[in-house]
Amino acid sequence: MKGNVGLSYYFDPDQNISTTIEYIWRYNPSTYIFTVQVSLSFVVSLQGPDQRKLYNDLMTGYNPLVRPVSNDSQTLTVQFGLTLMQIMDVDEKNQVLTTNIWLQLQWDDHYLRWNTSDYGGVTNVRFPDHLIWKPDILLYNSADERFDATFHTNILVDSSGTCTYLPPGIFKSTCYIDVRWFPFDVQRCDLKFGSWTYGGWSLDLKMLEADITGYIANGEWDLVEVPGRKNERFYACCEEPYPDVTFTLVMRRRTLYYGLNLLIPCVLISTLALLVFLLPADSGEKISLGITVLLSLTVFMLLVAEIMPATSDSVPLIAQYFATTMVIVGLSVIATVLVLQYHHHDPDGSKMPKWTRVILLNWCAWFLRMKRPGEERVRSACHNKAPRNSLTSVELNASTSASQSTNGNMLYVGLRGLESIHYSTAATSCDSGVLCGRLVGRAGEDEMLLPAGHSSSACRVEPELAKILDEVHFIAKRFRDQDEDELVCNEWKFAASVIDRLCLMAFSLFTILCTIGILMSAPNFVEAISKDFFT
Repeated sequence: MKGNVGLSYYFDPDQNISTTIEYIWRYNPSTYIFTVQVSLSFVVSLQGPDQRKLYNDLMTGYNPLVRPVSNDSQTLTVQFGLTLMQIMDVDEKNQVLTTNIWLQLQWDDHYLRWNTSDYGGVTNVRFPDHLIWKPDILLYNSADERFDATFHTNILVDSSGTCTYLPPGIFKSTCYIDVRWFPFDVQRCDLKFGSWTYGGWSLDLKMLEADITGYIANGEWDLVEVPGRKNERFYACCEEPYPDVTFTLVMRRRTLYYGLNLLIPCVLISTLALLVFLLPADSGEKISLGITVLLSLTVFMLLVAEIMPATSDSVPLIAQYFATTMVIVGLSVIATVLVLQYHHHDPDGSKMPKWTRVILLNWCAWFLRMKRPGEERVRSACHNKAPRNSLTSVELNASTSASQSTNGNMLYVGLRGLESIHYSTAATSCDSGVLCGRLVGRAGEDEMLLPAGHSSSACRVEPELAKILDEVHFIAKRFRDQDEDELVCNEWKFAASVIDRLCLMAFSLFTILCTIGILMSAPNFVEAISKDFFT
């Protein structure tokens, strides 16, 4: 049992080390041998006292407020760069860019140098950033509440006096978001770094290239490049320059999300607006469909307005497309009202103007290859139709073609029955004379309906037969008026159909041209579509 327990089993804090080792050797030699082997495997380090001595020597007389140069007229050069880890957020509404960045600062401190042989081979030490001098380099266009968002880490100093400072931080910077080509836009956000108090004669900056090897991709933005440049600015107060290093984050928006959630629904809704012209006017849903499409586009317009900054500098591309589509839908509603007015036109109202008849029923109908229903039959009937006031008893009794109307056939049947009446049996009375006068008096409107040579016998017509003839005249006139009204209504309905077809072609062409013209006007439209939709 004792052979399986550890060294702590034998250790007694009340005894010294030699007594404990003797106790282990006596009762468990294998444990003693293992302890000796472990002790021999460690290398004794003597750097502890040397490091303490080095820290004491370096800090003796050191002032963190003094610029670490051998001569005060000498310019201290600071190498500056950054490592971009992630683009965390791009707030278009507030125009703020949030990034995760590690800064890289390196400079030479004249007072932090030593000979490694004098301090047991110690090659580097670490100081908290408040104990030694460091450059006051800040992000000029910071939007953070604390302004300086870096995490203050230790500064690594080697024996040659080279100081390396790598503070990480979550940086919030102001960035002008140009939404002119949204959602096919490319944004350029500057990160301007420089000393807050030192001028170019005291502290000079040397730019290092940005490191993006450890960059974590963002789901909304593609990082194109991070170029950097050194600038020198002169102010009226001073002759010395004030240098700064500016890194520009070039980002391209990924359009897959906006294409699936905004563009494609908008295109489909604008296509539904064209169906208004295919919907029959008698369905009663043409205006409702147009208004519904207009309201749907308004909702999408509000969604875009929520994520866009309230700026008047430029109008986003998608907002232009929505506005154009809303104008098209609004005009389609106006055209639909005109179509419904033509379709349900009152035949007792004003007649169709001549220019409307020529333009719509002739030119536009010919251009659209549209024909009125039964146009050939109507034309043949019009050629064979005689004037209404020139009808004679011979023409009414003659055999007519199939082009005669139903009213003419009814009248023809009634008049044919009159010829077989035996007029000698008709009794003479005052009523007969009055009815005869009525019949004779209507000769100015329609010729004498009775056959020729029977004028003397007509006065003996039965009163019932005269009433029947009068009713036949009324019914025939009523049918003729109905046919005329129906012809007028058909003309207006055909004009409405021509307007519908003409608006369908015009609005379809205009919608396609606007969709292609507006969306493809973006500089990187083809690149965005090929990368986001086909990869």
